[in-house]
Amino acid sequence: MKVFGIAGRSGMGKTTLLERLVPALRARGLAVSLIKHSHKAIEVDRPGKDSWRAREAGCREVLLLGDGRWALMHELRGDDEPPLPYLVSRLQPCDIVLVEGFKSGDFPKLEVWRAAEGKPPLYPDWPGIVAMAVEGSPPALAPRLLDLADTAGIADLVLQQAAPAVG
Repeated sequence: MKVFGIAGRSGMGKTTLLERLVPALRARGLAVSLIKHSHKAIEVDRPGKDSWRAREAGCREVLLLGDGRWALMHELRGDDEPPLPYLVSRLQPCDIVLVEGFKSGDFPKLEVWRAAEGKPPLYPDWPGIVAMAVEGSPPALAPRLLDLADTAGIADLVLQQAAPAVG
């Protein structure tokens, strides 16, 4: 498995890019997975459901299997967030793991940056940014530049720069 990150400040269009990038990579015959890191509390379950009640009762992990998908929820219960290599090791084998978030992780990343948002870029202060996908005028200091609309070019970059997953 290989790993490549999509980074950028909130509102820059990371998820919108991923919605185009994943099908482009799949069209090349690749199995793609995603790890998304959020600094907000996330809730993938619904209060009152059996799985929610089991978690609330103290289960460390609850695995749901239904028609068409399964999901494993793990409660940190005050533990530190696990490092990215551990999370990657929990995934089924695939060709590429896209990582949204983990901005400070030292693995190759593409920064999504839109001039219209008026926010400073992460580059060069965050490690691993090998290129920027830009909409509008590029920032003064930038690594390799790609047009944010160039999905095929971004897919090429991902495949060229993705790093072997460290386990």
